[in-house]
Amino acid sequence: MTSLDQSRPAERDPARSLLQEHLVAGLQFLAVGGVAFVIDYLTFNLLTYARPWPGHHGPMFDQPLVAKLIAIAVASVFTYIGNKVWTFNSRKSRVTGARLLAFVVLNVIAMGLQELCLGFSRYVLGLHSWLSDNISGTLIGQALATVFRYVTYRAWVFPDDAQAEARAGAGGR
Repeated sequence: MTSLDQSRPAERDPARSLLQEHLVAGLQFLAVGGVAFVIDYLTFNLLTYARPWPGHHGPMFDQPLVAKLIAIAVASVFTYIGNKVWTFNSRKSRVTGARLLAFVVLNVIAMGLQELCLGFSRYVLGLHSWLSDNISGTLIGQALATVFRYVTYRAWVFPDDAQAEARAGAGGR
């Protein structure tokens, strides 16, 4: 059979399939994360910098880490639903107590990454402006947390049960 013969179905390149899967899932994850970023940004800024309060500060200006925790928690609810329904919907994964616990634990770690960035800016560098809070806690912290979440959600929150069962059926290979 020559390379020009089209009678044989095209063989699937596993490396290319995996790359395409990661690309599509990664873009969907970033889209969900983009909406969560807006939720986080708006919630944090309303709590810390909303204008109706005296001094042009929000009710939690002096408690930015608590405000950031609230903002991340609100955004995390959206990310779980968005990623379960859209990003990882093709993965056959059951919702279990262990996976929900993994989601919570991984989000606490991701929150810690964002809190560390904001806390470092506020309390080590002494920066207390709207711009510095949003660069450190929302941009830098969110970027680090997003990479962490993508890798860990894929492995522990939304694993592909069908692939795991197939591997187990093939002797664990």
